[in-house]
Amino acid sequence: MYFDTHCHLNSDELYVDHDMFIKNALANDVRYMMVVGYDLTSSKRAVELAHEYDFIYAAVGIGPNDCKDTTDQDLNIIDKYLEDPRVLALGEIGLDYYWDDVTPEKQKEIFDKQMILAKKHQKPVLIHCRDAYEDTYDMLKHHGHPGVMHCYSGSVEMAKRFINLGFYISLAGPVTFKNARVPKDVAANINIENLLIETDCPYLTPHPYRGKLNEPANVVYIAQEIAKLKNMEIENVASATTFNAKKVFGIK
Repeated sequence: MYFDTHCHLNSDELYVDHDMFIKNALANDVRYMMVVGYDLTSSKRAVELAHEYDFIYAAVGIGPNDCKDTTDQDLNIIDKYLEDPRVLALGEIGLDYYWDDVTPEKQKEIFDKQMILAKKHQKPVLIHCRDAYEDTYDMLKHHGHPGVMHCYSGSVEMAKRFINLGFYISLAGPVTFKNARVPKDVAANINIENLLIETDCPYLTPHPYRGKLNEPANVVYIAQEIAKLKNMEIENVASATTFNAKKVFGIK
């Protein structure tokens, strides 16, 4: 049994045929899915999907690449969504210095305000971090609130620092890429008790389907690669990461 802890069935690419992608996931023994928002529209869709399927849960939030024009009124909508019992996390939120569409100052402002909302509702955060590890770490350390480092691409050493703050490390399609040394090092050297798996679909399709549209069913390939790198049975990776996901999201 697998838990795709970060998927975007709410994206335009997948939402139009989401019933089909959900059936594909169930056929691959993907029994739980966390649909994650990154702006108001995707957050609304995530909540709707979580109410439509009892094995789908929602995370809501405004991400660093989508917060340029975010207002306090927008954050009030996120605040209201967080009252919904089907919404189990706030995300994805964070910092992304790879793209320059939004200034670091604006990203930090919206990140900070959403961390305050997460603490208010006592729900974990799903963190998007790209080329901003030290600033992200400082923000998370300041707030002292746990969650998940989504689609983690940093070093083993940095992963351990996030784990010490109460975060899980979530690995996605890049761990399956042939020349992806860094995520493979993380998979091999971070204890299974601290790992989650995700697709981040429709992006980052794992090998052997790289270049094609990604979907939750493909989370199996991520578990398969982690099992290989850790010399574990894939069933044990699946059960451990599902246990970890249920723990962080508070699913009985």
